Amino acid sequence: MMECRASVDAVLFDMDGVLVDTESQYTSFWTDEGRRYFPEDMDFAVRLKGQTLTRIFELYFPNDELSQQAIKGRLESFEQQMSYPLYAGGMELVTSLRKRGIKVAVVTSSNRAKMSCLYATHPYFIKQFDRVFTAEDFAHSKPDPDPYLTAARYFGLGPESCVVIEDSLGGVRSGQAAGMPVIGVATTLPAQTLQPYCSLVVPGIHCLTVDDINKVLTLCKGD
Repeated sequence: MMECRASVDAVLFDMDGVLVDTESQYTSFWTDEGRRYFPEDMDFAVRLKGQTLTRIFELYFPNDELSQQAIKGRLESFEQQMSYPLYAGGMELVTSLRKRGIKVAVVTSSNRAKMSCLYATHPYFIKQFDRVFTAEDFAHSKPDPDPYLTAARYFGLGPESCVVIEDSLGGVRSGQAAGMPVIGVATTLPAQTLQPYCSLVVPGIHCLTVDDINKVLTLCKGD
């Protein structure tokens, strides 16, 4: 049973599709890879959202070192050429949370090499957060709860005092499995797809305030 609290201690943000508008670019990349390797699978790109590259290889390319290296090389080249536009309102929300003494972290399935590309475009990004967790920090990737539980442990907090903000199905399931209230951002998937796993679903990060985030703790979706 999820405990009700009056205020949040930490907000844990997914990155792509929540703070950074890159999901459509990744969908294009993985759609092309799906056509290359699994032409009969029309939903290949959708199922990969929120997964680390290591997990994708484990699921779809086990023991296929040649394909793994080819995909990794194409992905690294793609990420170096990507644009990394920030969603309006995201960093403003982060600033508002920090002003109230609330911890903020990014919990992303992206690896450190990709994050270096983001930092090259937005050098100040990493400085806005208490911690940025990447794929290398987790034993298991989303939808496993490990990424969000790892972040909570870092801050010395229980799951009930953290709120997750996510856009992918794997991400919202990860937050829910960690025992945390989840806010879904319907930038990647329809709101009705996210709703069963979330206390609140909004069209975009710009719609959220600190008070909205505190309110989800009183909804106790886990009761």
